[in-house]
Amino acid sequence: MRKSDSAVPPAVKTRRTQAERTEETRRRLLDASVEVMGSKGYAGFRTADVADAAGVSRGAMTHHFPSKDDLVMALVEHVFERTAEIGRERAHRFDTVGEAIHALIVDSQEFFFSELFLIAMDLAIQGCIRTGETGPLSGISAAARLPLEHRWVEALIATGVPASVAEDLLWLTLSIVRGLAVRRLWQQDPPRFKRLFKLWREMVESYLSTLAPPPARRTRSKAAAPG
Repeated sequence: MRKSDSAVPPAVKTRRTQAERTEETRRRLLDASVEVMGSKGYAGFRTADVADAAGVSRGAMTHHFPSKDDLVMALVEHVFERTAEIGRERAHRFDTVGEAIHALIVDSQEFFFSELFLIAMDLAIQGCIRTGETGPLSGISAAARLPLEHRWVEALIATGVPASVAEDLLWLTLSIVRGLAVRRLWQQDPPRFKRLFKLWREMVESYLSTLAPPPARRTRSKAAAPG
C-alpha cells in the first residue's frame, strides 16, 4: 500500500545545548541535595550520596560543586529561592488581619524552623569568626527574603493595617517566629509555640483596634445655581 504524500513526517528530536544539559545536571544535584539533607541531616550529608541520588558520576558532581561547602551554599540559595516563591504565592489578599498574620506565621515558621535555616546561621557565624564577614549568605538572604517581605507588607496594608505600622508589624512577627526557632536548640515545646503564635495574633488585632481610623475626606458641596 502506497503511503500518502500528505503523511506527517516524524518529529525531529531537538538536541539540547550544552548549557541546557549543564543546568539540568545542576538542578538534579540540588534537588537530590534537598532529599539527602532531609533524610540524613547535615551531620550525615555526604556529596557521594547526593551524586548517587541524582544519578550522576562523582566527577560530574565535583565539576559543579568542588567541595561540600560549595554544595551546601548552593543548596541554601536553592531552598531560600524556593521558599520565597512559595511565600509570594501565600501573600495574597486576605479578608482579615488575623488571616494575614496567621498565614505570615505559617510561612515564616516553615522557613525559620527548617534545619537548613539553622545550617545557614551556622555558616554565617563561622564566616564571621574566620573573616569578620558573613560572606555570600548575606546577599543570598537579602535577594530571597526582602522582596518577599515587601509582598507581605502589601498584603497587610490591603487588610486595613495602616501603612505607617505595617512594616513594623512584619518585623515583629518575623522576630518572634525566628526567636522561637532558635529557642528550639535548647527547648522543644510545640504546644507552647502554637499558643504563643495565637496570642500574638490576638495582640495584633487588639492593638490595631485601638488605632483611630483616618479621618474621612470631606467633599465640598457645590453652590446652588442661581435661580
